[in-house]
Amino acid sequence: MTFTPPPWRSGAPHASIALSAALTAPGSLTEYLQASGRLFAVHVLFQGNDTALSDEAALLGNPAAAYARHVALTLDGQTVVVARSVCRAGCPHWQDRLDRGRRSLGLTLFGEMPALVRSPLAYALLGTGDPRHALAAPLCGDAPLPARRCLFTFEGAPLIVTELFLPALELLTPCPYPPATTA
Repeated sequence: MTFTPPPWRSGAPHASIALSAALTAPGSLTEYLQASGRLFAVHVLFQGNDTALSDEAALLGNPAAAYARHVALTLDGQTVVVARSVCRAGCPHWQDRLDRGRRSLGLTLFGEMPALVRSPLAYALLGTGDPRHALAAPLCGDAPLPARRCLFTFEGAPLIVTELFLPALELLTPCPYPPATTA
């Protein structure tokens, strides 16, 4: 079966208020999740040489060989986001930064790299035909997941970070807006 990349758009897909708030949070997703007051953790699912998906290869300058890090972000032990970070294989700017164990990449990207250039967020709804969905499938089954991605560039070297938001996030983060009242 041939993989057809989803259409990435500038507007977020329809989601609940809690998921939409996380999906469109402008800064570090790590900081957003930590602000929930719950125990935040990073669990590495995979790290190493990989193949870039066709839409990733285009953003990376068309290399097929890539280096990737897949993580699960948890609150109180429950996975709420799965993420895939991918750069060119052997990239000296990113490969060492991705090799960080259970430390959050977000804190480095948003706090330790002032020369970093960040593209606007792009959004898609990822279904079972997308290999990135397979990262979350054991937790959500076949349900399509809202996702966002961003291209970070440091000294000309690109890094793509794609984050998929799981339904459990709705239950573990506070609603950012007061509930509607009825008269």
